[in-house]
Amino acid sequence: MSDFPALVSEFGPAIQRVAASYERDQGLCEDLVQDMLVAIWKAWPRYRGDASPRTFILRIAHNRGASHAMTQARQPRVTSEMPELGSATDTALRAAERQEQADRLLRAVRELPLGQRQLVTLALEGLSYAEMAEVLDISSNLVGVRLNRARKALTDKLSGETDQ
Repeated sequence: MSDFPALVSEFGPAIQRVAASYERDQGLCEDLVQDMLVAIWKAWPRYRGDASPRTFILRIAHNRGASHAMTQARQPRVTSEMPELGSATDTALRAAERQEQADRLLRAVRELPLGQRQLVTLALEGLSYAEMAEVLDISSNLVGVRLNRARKALTDKLSGETDQ
């Protein structure tokens, strides 16, 4: 377990992105990241090296995220969250446009069904079809079919958003 801080350092940003794909509320997202890290820490002694550490960690993170999404779907949510206005120092138009595109993409990903959301998030993390198949415990062929459907759904959502 002495290498756990190194794992967190290496995979922490990916874990945060996975959590953000499941939870938009910043506070709940931070809690979800902590839950994911605890689950990874508890599971790490069982890691046998059959898969890459990245695949092992992302599988745990996605499983925890899926559990979180199902729990949240059963609970009514009241938020007093104000939309983020951005920092005053971020005045570059390109940076604002990139942020808006990233926000639109993240909103669209969050609207996808859970299975599609998982595949898109893993694809954005750069996993191969084989790695995604291992994380989700499905065949590589099924990854290809489902990812293609997810991309189409995402494209439809994003193009529908710009038409409005």
